Amino acid sequence: MQVRHAVFLFLMCLVYINAKKMRWCTVSDPEQRKCAELAKALVAVLPPAAVAAFARLSCVRAYSTADCIDKIRANRADIVTLDSGEVYSAVKQFGLVAIAKEIYSDGGCIMAVAVVKNSSLDVRSLRGVRSCHSGVRWTAGWSLPLSFLLSRNYLTWTKEQPLSNDVSTFFSASCVPGAATLAPSLCAACRGQKSYIRQRNYHCETSHNEPYYSNHGALRCLQSGAGDVAFVDHLALESIEESQREEFSLLCTDGSRAPLSHFAKCNLGRGPGGAMVTRLNYRKIARKFLTTVQMLFGQRGRERSHFPLFNSSAFGERDLLFTDVTEKLAVLPDGMDVSQVLGLDYVALLKGLGHEGSSLEDSVVRWCCISLAEQKKCEQWALSIKSDPLVCVKAASMSDCVEKIKRDEVDAVSLDATHSFIAGKCGLVPVVTEYYGRKCVLTEGTTHLETDVFPPVVAVAVVKRATRNIFMGNLAGRRSCHGHMYSPAGWLLPHTHNMSVGHNNSFSCNPNKAYSSVFWKGCLPGSQGNLCKVCMGGTGEAATKRCADNHNERYYGNIGALRCLVGDVSGKSYGDVAFLEQANLEANILSLRLTGWSEGWQPADFELLCPDGSRALLSDWESCNLGDVPPNTVMTRPVLAARVYDFLMKSQETLSASADADFQLFESQQFGESDLLFKDVTQCLVHTSHLDYRTILGEEFYTQADYVFNCTHSDILEFCDQDVCSIF
Repeated sequence: MQVRHAVFLFLMCLVYINAKKMRWCTVSDPEQRKCAELAKALVAVLPPAAVAAFARLSCVRAYSTADCIDKIRANRADIVTLDSGEVYSAVKQFGLVAIAKEIYSDGGCIMAVAVVKNSSLDVRSLRGVRSCHSGVRWTAGWSLPLSFLLSRNYLTWTKEQPLSNDVSTFFSASCVPGAATLAPSLCAACRGQKSYIRQRNYHCETSHNEPYYSNHGALRCLQSGAGDVAFVDHLALESIEESQREEFSLLCTDGSRAPLSHFAKCNLGRGPGGAMVTRLNYRKIARKFLTTVQMLFGQRGRERSHFPLFNSSAFGERDLLFTDVTEKLAVLPDGMDVSQVLGLDYVALLKGLGHEGSSLEDSVVRWCCISLAEQKKCEQWALSIKSDPLVCVKAASMSDCVEKIKRDEVDAVSLDATHSFIAGKCGLVPVVTEYYGRKCVLTEGTTHLETDVFPPVVAVAVVKRATRNIFMGNLAGRRSCHGHMYSPAGWLLPHTHNMSVGHNNSFSCNPNKAYSSVFWKGCLPGSQGNLCKVCMGGTGEAATKRCADNHNERYYGNIGALRCLVGDVSGKSYGDVAFLEQANLEANILSLRLTGWSEGWQPADFELLCPDGSRALLSDWESCNLGDVPPNTVMTRPVLAARVYDFLMKSQETLSASADADFQLFESQQFGESDLLFKDVTQCLVHTSHLDYRTILGEEFYTQADYVFNCTHSDILEFCDQDVCSIF
């Protein structure tokens, strides 16, 4: 009785707040009937005083979801549930607002799957087949599968015309409900009634009167033989009868096929599920309405026996008003941007697919630069190529680049191995990997190197030869120089070795704590406290605060750690040991004089600290090092992988054709630094967008990075962990 009384009081409050009529937009006769039954159920169960508010639900019939959006904008309807791809358009193009999201048993997202009848088809051989799609711009039926096909370069997009044009020639025939105005062949396989009267034409419309509309309609399209592959969400697979499930399989991204039950591993991507939209000035009333109907008729509603809100079986169709497998509705608070509702990755994907129309950004590649020196080199690169325009965008650090790519503020950057690990966790993908072999053996007639073997560089601990009493194992109280925060050679690998007698296992999984406990002070750009006290900051145009996580800090990177070891001109700011990469160490030593940093230093003036406590010459790095460092990799958003790859290959071809030119992509000395944009030891760039970032890093390095970040706080990983699939 107490619970029922509380419900009554809540509903009474809603009445007094606002007693307005609610108009739900429906797109078929079955949905209209379900809506009418909901209105009757409200009359039956609401207290008499509440009838004036929510028993006055009315159902407005439209001929498509696009018509619903128009009706809501024109104040002829108030609310409708849309696929998240349509939600984005409704919000960004038509000024509506998302007020609630559907939540399913495993969260607020769906997985896009490609379903086929058991056949010889695989995901790499879809060109020329007949396709069935849940709807144009739908997450599982359009955006995620096309993004995948574009990222692997199976589907090419010329950009001079809308993506729909290239899709229409990629498949031999399709049913893509809602695409009638885009390309005729995208509707060739649809079966809805045709009519010259707009309200009676259901052919290829986003309405249940088009038999092949929605996820279940796309499965019908496949089952009837009208298509060879159906792009749907994983939730729709439940509707396939147990006796028929063996007739179908899923296409996996690696070219294999899998049973329907394996959708968690065999899918084309994950994206947000359905949501409800309304007008901005009606959002509060609509939220209260949804809260009320869910409290009454939801999965745990007290009156669900009168009307099961998330069940459409009684009306001869599926997913009416809401998706049938919805567990609950998450009502959204005011002030949520569409990227918070749908997720940064998904919003960036939709922009990349042209959901906002073409823009200047579609014709350029925006490269991320983390210092004044990198910006200057990038601008010189832009002037030296004949490929697509290059725009150079400033960021504060590699981690900032990852965030900016995720936010669609830049497109690509070359990242060291640890940052590649972070970027992979953030949903970015590899495009090319830097190759450090002796020579690039290129495919005949091209500038493309094809290989899955990537020669690594190694991490080393370097000291001045004159400091004879320093060894691995007695570094406590010393001053340290590290390339930068998260650098593989300067941050990740050294802490796995015994640096001092007091360096026990208590700090073994957190490098920051380990270094703070061992060293008196040091320079670890991007850090804080004592590990910033040896840093110097920048000067002149590159003036910056001490310990900045970029080349503006004079002790940043491999060359910076070496400068830190030898000290500045005053002889005051220096370290006792430098953790850096061996690859261009000798060249950096010689550059100390050439760049005017410090005179007189030769490679013979330095030695390596070996993990066993001995010391060795620089030339003995193969036997005296702290571990292998995987190569740098260019990372981007999945939908841009093919475009960024084409840009880099054209750029590499242009620059390699003029070896005597003033500008060289893999040379940084003329800009006063080392390893700007790419490592200077890079011979060429290798295509790796077909590989997972974990494969490129190697299992040993990946496992080590995963172990470290499980116990080390990282702002960038915390940012990337904001998952719209689970936060509601």
